[in-house]
Amino acid sequence: MSYQSLILFDIDGVVRDVSNSYRLAAQKTVNHFCGWNPTNQDIDKLKNEGHWNNDWDLSLELIKRYIKVNRLSIAPPKREKIIYIFERLYFGCNPKEKFFKWSGFIKNETIMVEKDFFTDLSKNKIGWGFVSGAEKPSAKFVLEKKIGLKNPPLIAMGDAPDKPNPEGLLRLSKQLLKEDLNENSPPIAFIGDTIADIKTITNAKKIIPKQRFISIGIAPPHLQHESLLKERYEYETKLKNEGADLIINSVKELTTLHNSIFESHKS
Repeated sequence: MSYQSLILFDIDGVVRDVSNSYRLAAQKTVNHFCGWNPTNQDIDKLKNEGHWNNDWDLSLELIKRYIKVNRLSIAPPKREKIIYIFERLYFGCNPKEKFFKWSGFIKNETIMVEKDFFTDLSKNKIGWGFVSGAEKPSAKFVLEKKIGLKNPPLIAMGDAPDKPNPEGLLRLSKQLLKEDLNENSPPIAFIGDTIADIKTITNAKKIIPKQRFISIGIAPPHLQHESLLKERYEYETKLKNEGADLIINSVKELTTLHNSIFESHKS
């Protein structure tokens, strides 16, 4: 099938709510090593620096900064120890175990978009895929087992350098469009909830300036509450300031907005 346009999705905070899974695992991992339980605001602040997309590295950096600020006489843990604790909190076991054995925080996740959404995109000749920093077992679990997609196009952790490096996004785009990217290629949109996601498109534009790229930002689920309107506005403003072309309230809006989005970004 030849596509009129292409939409690539981040997974965490966009397709699934990880407030009580990945984020909780990061909080509890940090607490395990230094006795501090960082808040969502602490995590957002670090992620807004634009290069802490990997939650293992984010957890380690939070620990290092806490030790430094509080002048603690303890050494930061090795990265492999972070990974060990994090994965057993998140999966409840070794992630290589079959998914039905998983008993960790991953069971807390809720899905924010259904299979029919992607079916509708395909019917409208809109290609789609996923560029995520999540471990592949976790990403495939949510896409295949929870949503019901069959062999979804996916770049996950380890498949490409971490975002905001655009290598994974560009590779998947070429694979789906079956052509090199240039001014004659269909427009490519990427939707994410972090500064790293926005910068991924910014960096892609630098590599292939003639290709039409569109950066779509969305506030993560933990900010999607009426009591946090101020915090959500501040978060969305940061996404805009980093280069987001559009801010949306829900991924489901793309079903009705896609024509106007791509029309307004014609070269």
